[in-house]
Amino acid sequence: MKYLLNLITFSLLTLSAFSQQVNDALLLDYYQNQRYLEAANYLKSIYPESTTDLKALSRLAYTSQMAGKLPDAEGYYQRILNIDSTSTSVLYNLAALNQRRGNNNKAEIYYKKILSKDSTDFQVYKQLATISHNKADMISKLVYLQKANKIDSIDFDVASDLSDLYVNLKQFPQAEKVLNTAIAADPENVILLQSLLKLTYAQKKWPQAVKAGEQLLQLGDLSQSPKLGIAYYHAKNYLCALETLMAIDESAQTEVTSYFTAASYKQLKDQKTAIKYFKKAVKLSISFSIDTYYNEMADSYQILGKYETAETTFKKGLLYDQKPMTYYAMATLYDTKLKQPKNALAYFKKYLAAKPDEDQKEYVEYSKNRIKALSVH
Repeated sequence: MKYLLNLITFSLLTLSAFSQQVNDALLLDYYQNQRYLEAANYLKSIYPESTTDLKALSRLAYTSQMAGKLPDAEGYYQRILNIDSTSTSVLYNLAALNQRRGNNNKAEIYYKKILSKDSTDFQVYKQLATISHNKADMISKLVYLQKANKIDSIDFDVASDLSDLYVNLKQFPQAEKVLNTAIAADPENVILLQSLLKLTYAQKKWPQAVKAGEQLLQLGDLSQSPKLGIAYYHAKNYLCALETLMAIDESAQTEVTSYFTAASYKQLKDQKTAIKYFKKAVKLSISFSIDTYYNEMADSYQILGKYETAETTFKKGLLYDQKPMTYYAMATLYDTKLKQPKNALAYFKKYLAAKPDEDQKEYVEYSKNRIKALSVH
């Protein structure tokens, strides 16, 4: 009897403490100052780990999620879902935190559960399109974007993504329809205008592409300058093409921008400057590592015993960059495999003349010795 009385008393005290210990003002202060980790730790110190109270679990889940403790948050949300399987908000949170963690498959499952309850949820279709993109599932991405666009045809993110996808699929009329509706609602939206430029550029509708590009410039977007410059060129406005292309920062210049700069000068009868930029285009079109590729290929030919092919391949590499070790490799090839002492001597000398790095002392010493030996003959 005494034991039962003590147990009842303890339970009442525990329940009383449970209800009184949560300081809502303190919790609000944590939230307002974005001290979510402290809020999560505070709540954990108040609520027992085994709690089934939905309010407690919701608070723990929310604060854990905001504190970046995503596994903890998922655990709490899952416990809520086990108690209330109809909670759409919990499904949203489970989907969102799994998507944030890169767990696309799990996120997709939760989003689809939401759709089974409401097949008109715009945000879910939008997120499923993102997941499909991350999974390189372009067919599903297209379907989800189409459904989202049908629900809200003026959402610029969806309209832009759907239009861009249509352009990639060369379905230009569909892309036009999507963009026309969205741009009519928001004519100065940079994202939509970028998609419009992409569409008109792909269609080779150069006056329309120029118009879209100029609008973007007026709105402060310089990222599309290469496309605008090329559109000017195709519209035969070579001076504007040059002005636009030359204004691009040097670090952003490419083989393509250099080519159209050269082509514009050529159309304006300035052949010397055209040649300068054609040369630049050629240089930019070549990988900085191409000599390395040739050297590695030549080494593989040597291993296979194809020494003449290795020699030819090394020489191709030297056309792009004259690295000391390439000269050394050719010298040893001539010396030990092709038995061509004159060529070996010449390339050992070229190796030393190229001033190899300090960490190549062993090769330098060997080359000096071989030069002495080969010079005797």
